[in-house]
Amino acid sequence: MSESRYGHAMGGAAGRQLWVVDLVVGLALTAAYVGMAHLPGGDGQPSYDGPAWLAWVVAAGVGLSVALRRRLPVPVLGVVVLALTAATLLDITREPYTAAGLAAYLVGLAEHARRSVATLAVALPVAVGGVYVGEAVRTPSGSPQDAVGVAALVLLMVGGSWAAGRVVRSRRAEALREARRQADRALDEQRLQIARDLHDIVSHNLSLIAVRAGVAAHVADADPHEARSALRAIEETSRAALTEMRRTLGVLRTSDAPLGPAPGLGDLGALADDARRAGVAVHLTVVGAEALPEGDQLTVYRVVQEGLTNAVRYAAPTSCRVSVVVDGEDVLVEVVDEGPEAGAARSEPAPSGGHGLTGIRERARLYGGSVEAGPRPDGGFAVRARLPLDGEVRA
Repeated sequence: MSESRYGHAMGGAAGRQLWVVDLVVGLALTAAYVGMAHLPGGDGQPSYDGPAWLAWVVAAGVGLSVALRRRLPVPVLGVVVLALTAATLLDITREPYTAAGLAAYLVGLAEHARRSVATLAVALPVAVGGVYVGEAVRTPSGSPQDAVGVAALVLLMVGGSWAAGRVVRSRRAEALREARRQADRALDEQRLQIARDLHDIVSHNLSLIAVRAGVAAHVADADPHEARSALRAIEETSRAALTEMRRTLGVLRTSDAPLGPAPGLGDLGALADDARRAGVAVHLTVVGAEALPEGDQLTVYRVVQEGLTNAVRYAAPTSCRVSVVVDGEDVLVEVVDEGPEAGAARSEPAPSGGHGLTGIRERARLYGGSVEAGPRPDGGFAVRARLPLDGEVRA
């Protein structure tokens, strides 16, 4: 992140608060350096004997520059290191370059690796070299080994602060990548969910349309009234399917689209009526499940929809029992058809593992449930689902 982008990112209330903190710290450092310039010598420590205005300039360069470190990390580190070096050579500095550490931290945090490393490679030798020259050459207050120790302390302060900034930058970048991965996974799951819904909508309604179209064609000459009734049913089913598809596809266009409520238990009666018009005598029972969460209601609806679609497509005319019952901490959903009537042949082979059954299995698994589907020993086909009542989506 460059200086300008970092400054922009720090905008808003949080950025202003951090700027105030840096300003307070900068003023405190400035005051500290003005105070150090007036300290008398003693205990082997030299004292500053230059003009007062120069001490104020150096103190401002050390302290006030820190207030701008979030907007101009690299220039601030340069100014601070030069001011601290001057303070050392003028016998003002009596602390391990705290201001340089604060500035170096922001360089490590805010700058890209190449610029950050290059800045540190210039700043460290200047800071360490200035300390050593001041301590060992200009006004030595101890042995050369003591000067090396002080220089090492400055090296640790500046280099360690820079390294801390790099670590924080790396962790923030990894957190951002993880957030993006989670967002991508959520988007993929949403798209998969939409694909499942579209499959359920198209499969169910086209099955109804196909059956009613077959009836209309069969009785067109013998019973025009029944044929017209079948055509009206086709029109109603088509309109309902288009409405549901538009609502589902609206999610792909914009998250702010007015999608309306998702299908739930209140729509099971309409599913049953559609199946009855297609030749399936549906017996619907719902017991104690009216307060299910919306996600569970949609799953129940899709399970029933898929079961009735299979009954219409593979067994009509037939009878079918649909039950939604709360059993302890679970809700049980059953769609059981009796198979084709005696002497009637299936128009298609019995379902096994098509996309519809796969979709409702995945949907139920998302809520911690399970689905079993398969032919019954005494004929017909059964779809049974068990869903927990907590309504919690499972990863």
